[in-house]
Amino acid sequence: MQIEHWDETVDGEISESAMRDKLEALGYRVTRYIYPPGTYFPPHEHAVDKIDGVLSGRFRMSMGNRSVILETGDTLHIPRGAVHSAEVVGEQPVISLDAIKEAFGGE
Repeated sequence: MQIEHWDETVDGEISESAMRDKLEALGYRVTRYIYPPGTYFPPHEHAVDKIDGVLSGRFRMSMGNRSVILETGDTLHIPRGAVHSAEVVGEQPVISLDAIKEAFGGE
């Protein structure tokens, strides 16, 4: 699992616009989502490369036999076709930036 933690010395102060700018500069299309406590996405896959970025809350992501909890400023790269699941951990909603990079010619 390819996890990146926000580095204020390189990327500046964490904000939605700063994370969006960073993901868009990598060629991703970015959408903001808010997931309430109790949200669970069962194992699934995507036909596109994807990055999940967390602006607030705690998001457990599982892929294969590994599981991590993403917190503010964390991003996780999910390659196309990788089976994964996700769930909100705790009582706070997760504010997430969902970034996708479509393959040439679309999905």
